[in-house]
Amino acid sequence: MPVTNAEIAAQLEKIADLLDIEGANQFRIRAYRRAARVVGELPQSVVEMLAGGEALDKLPGIGEDLAGKIAALARGGHLPLLDELERELPAGITALLAIPGLGPKRVATLHETLDIDDVKGLAAAARAGKLRTLPGFGAAIEQKLLRAIDQGAGQAQRTMLPAAEQAVIPLVQVLEQAAGVRQVVVAGSYRRRRETVGDLDIVVAADPAGPVMDRFVHYEDVAEVTLAGTTRSTVVLRNRLQVDVRVVKPESFGAALMYFTGSKDHTVELRRIAIARHLKLNEYGLYSGTRRVAGLTEEELYAKLGLRYIEPELREGHDEIAAAQRGTLPHLVRLADIRGDLHAHTTASDGRASIADMARAAQAKGYGYLAITDHSQRLAVVHGLDAKRLGRQIDEIDRLNATLTGFAILKSIEVDILEDGSLDLPDSILKRLDLVLGAIHSHFELAQDKQTKRLLRAMDNRHLGIIAHPTGRLINRRPGYAIDFEPVMRAAAERGCALELNAQPDRLDLPDVRCRMARDMGVKVAISTDSHSTVELDFMRFGVDQARRGWLEPGDVLNTRSLGELRKLLRRH
Repeated sequence: MPVTNAEIAAQLEKIADLLDIEGANQFRIRAYRRAARVVGELPQSVVEMLAGGEALDKLPGIGEDLAGKIAALARGGHLPLLDELERELPAGITALLAIPGLGPKRVATLHETLDIDDVKGLAAAARAGKLRTLPGFGAAIEQKLLRAIDQGAGQAQRTMLPAAEQAVIPLVQVLEQAAGVRQVVVAGSYRRRRETVGDLDIVVAADPAGPVMDRFVHYEDVAEVTLAGTTRSTVVLRNRLQVDVRVVKPESFGAALMYFTGSKDHTVELRRIAIARHLKLNEYGLYSGTRRVAGLTEEELYAKLGLRYIEPELREGHDEIAAAQRGTLPHLVRLADIRGDLHAHTTASDGRASIADMARAAQAKGYGYLAITDHSQRLAVVHGLDAKRLGRQIDEIDRLNATLTGFAILKSIEVDILEDGSLDLPDSILKRLDLVLGAIHSHFELAQDKQTKRLLRAMDNRHLGIIAHPTGRLINRRPGYAIDFEPVMRAAAERGCALELNAQPDRLDLPDVRCRMARDMGVKVAISTDSHSTVELDFMRFGVDQARRGWLEPGDVLNTRSLGELRKLLRRH
C-alpha cells in the first residue's frame, strides 16, 4: 500500500518534537509542525499528487527543502535527519511527550538535569520528589504527572479515527474485489465512531472464504501475519495497527456484524433478552433450538428481539436498549442536516486561507452561512485581532456579503476568556458582531471551582453566544481542565448560550457524555470545525459522528437551522 498522508505527517511531527527537545531554532521547529498539519489535512494523498506531477512546494508553508523531504517519505524512504535525531536521543524519550503537562521544553529539562529518558524513570523521580525543584515544574506539576502516569499516560496510544480510516479504507477496497464477496464492513469501535480505535475488526460476507483470506494476508501493507486461518486471520499493518478479518456466510452476516460491532455490554444485554424469549444469539444468528430465525441483517435481529433498530453509535451499553423497548430512541442528527459552520479561522490570525476563500469553500458544500472566528488579541503568538483590526475585518465582511447571494459570512470572533472570566475585547466592538465565541486558552491548571466560576462569569456577558471547545482537551495529549459541568450547563440553558462540539479530530470536544448531558438540560450544541483551512471544513463529519454518539437530534444542534432561524436563536436578550 502506498504511504499515507497520516504516516508522513507523523514523521514530520516526530522530527519537530525531537528538534524541540534538542533546543533547535524555533522557526525550523514550527516549519516542520506546519508541514505536518498541512500534509495531514490534504484531501488528496501525497503519493497521488506526485504521480500527477503536482509540485509540493506550492502547498502553503512548504518550501523546496521540505517538499523534497515529504516526497522522500511518500516514496517510502527515510530521512537522514530523523535517523540522526533518533540516534542522538534515547528511544524512550518521545513517549514522555504523550504525558499531559510535558511538552518538549520540560522533557529536555528532565533529560538534561535528571537524565530521565523514559516513563519509568519519570515515575521514579516524581515519587522521590525530585521534580518539584526543577525550573518550570513544582510540587503541583509533580503530582499531576504522577496521576497521569498512574492513569496510563505514556503507554501505547489508541489510533485516532482519521488515521484508522486512512489505513483501513484501501484494505476494504481490496477485500471487496475478492471472488465471492457480498459485503465488507469495518465493525468494532470504528463503526461505533469512537474517538480512537484499538484493533480493527472487519466482517466479510463471502462464500467461499478462501479468496478473501488470501487477499488479506498478502495485502501489501501487512507487516506481520499473526494468524492465518480459513475464516479468520489477523495481521499487523505497517503503521502497527492490528486488523482482524472474519468471513461468514451471507445468511449470518447481520449477526456477525452486530456481534463484532459491540460494545460488549450492548451484546450481553441482547443475549439476555434472547434468553428471556427462549432463543439463543451468537455471531452466526438468532436460533430457536437449531433453527436460525434471523441473522441475515441487523434489522431483522433487532425486530425478532422486539426492539427498534439501534444505530451503531448508540451501542455502548448505557440505556439504548431500554429506549428501544420504550420507542424513545433519538432520531440522530446527520451530516445532511448541517446548514453552516460557526467556527473558522483565516489568514488574519492563524488560518491559511482568506475570508473569501473560506466562504467559497463553505458555499460549495451547500452551506448557507460561515462564521469567521479569528483569535482575539491575547493570543499574540497567532497574531490575534485587537478591536481596531477586528473593526476592519467587520467592514471587509460587510463588503463581501454585499456580493453574495444565498449565503452569508457571519461577523464573529473567538475571544479569549481571561483568568477572571472577563472577555479579551470590549463590548463596544463585540456588539457589532453577529456571533461571539468564547474560549479558554490559558490557565488550564486552575482548580475546579475557579475554572467553573471563570466560565460562569464569561456567560454573564450578554454578547457571548457559544463556549468553544468547552473542556480544552486534546485526545491522547491533554485531558482538559477541571469544570463542574452541571452549573455550567444550567447557566448556559438559562442564558441561551450554546456549547460547541469542536469537530477537530484531536479535540472532539464536547465528549459524547457531555453532549447527552447538554441535550438533557436543554442546552443547544453547535457542531463546528474550527477550520484553519478550506480542507478542514470536511472535519464536520467527525463532529456529527460525536454528536450521534451523544444522542443529539437535529433540534439539539444550533447550526441545523436556516440563517434566519439561527439569527433569532443568537439574540440572547
